[in-house]
Amino acid sequence: MKCLLVYDIPSDRTRTRIADAALDYGLERIQYSAFLGDLNRNRQEEVMQRCRRTLGQEPGKVQLFPVCQRDYGLRLEIIREDDA
Repeated sequence: MKCLLVYDIPSDRTRTRIADAALDYGLERIQYSAFLGDLNRNRQEEVMQRCRRTLGQEPGKVQLFPVCQRDYGLRLEIIREDDA
């Protein structure tokens, strides 16, 4: 199932560690604080447990949204690559 992982974390170090966790679970960065990819329910729980441990008592939010194929197929997007 497609999943969208988003976070808002003030600490640079913690934010980087959460991003590393998302990448370790095969998610692709789609924005600075947003990752998308396929995760089954067990992997969803695993990545969230890792994020919970990483965040610890620091302030921040991490959210994981499962997205059904139908809704994913209905997404609208604009992607303009840098000409450099």
